[in-house]
Amino acid sequence: MPEEKKFPSEVIDLPSEGKLYPKDSPLKDGKIEIKYMTAKEEDILTSQNLIKKGLVIDKLLDSLILTEGVKSDDLILGDKNAVMVAARVLAYGPEYNCQVTHPTTGKTINHTFNLAECPFKKLPDGIDKNSFEVTLPISKKKIKFNLLSGKDERLIEEELKASKKVGVVISPELTTRLRYLIKEVDGDDTSAVINSFSQNMLARDSMFLREEIKKVTPDILLEQEIEIEGETVKVDIPMTVGFFWPNS
Repeated sequence: MPEEKKFPSEVIDLPSEGKLYPKDSPLKDGKIEIKYMTAKEEDILTSQNLIKKGLVIDKLLDSLILTEGVKSDDLILGDKNAVMVAARVLAYGPEYNCQVTHPTTGKTINHTFNLAECPFKKLPDGIDKNSFEVTLPISKKKIKFNLLSGKDERLIEEELKASKKVGVVISPELTTRLRYLIKEVDGDDTSAVINSFSQNMLARDSMFLREEIKKVTPDILLEQEIEIEGETVKVDIPMTVGFFWPNS
């Protein structure tokens, strides 16, 4: 007889529907199994060592993911966001109370969001792999790029922290991120060409590329319409300490 599961779990859908993963990936079917949070995971959330290192969410998700052969590093960032929200809903329910600000008047109110009502932003039709091509409007360079994974994001953060330690005044966050996103420039995939192009890309081309990346990125939409002072407005759902600690 199969071994009985030690903890209850749920199989959840991913915004990417699995289309951006290799054919042999356990995520290719667009689903992932995660277990309900326990006191063990709450220990992770309160670990000061992990908080200082910025590893809390990664360690939490790694502890919750049951799909064999999958870590949080393997997830495309939008899928990782969806797993994080699902983990929170399974642990504490979908109600999330926090302060929100009217986007034009600046008035702040307390509001309870229903996280279960956050929809997915799906991939555009016809996309079935993590490889995209665009031609930039000003330089006319043809760019091939991939969407970032959890591993890419971690490596970017490590690079940015290292740059701060050596006294870099202006954080190279944008150019570092572009270096990880871009895979080819006019068919050239060498690091030297990609690095140079990322640092010297024209601002209008950079803005265009970021907009194209946004268009094709699957994610969970953390925004909802609420009523403030009799007016219905769309607001972003803020990630506060109460997201994983609703009573704090």
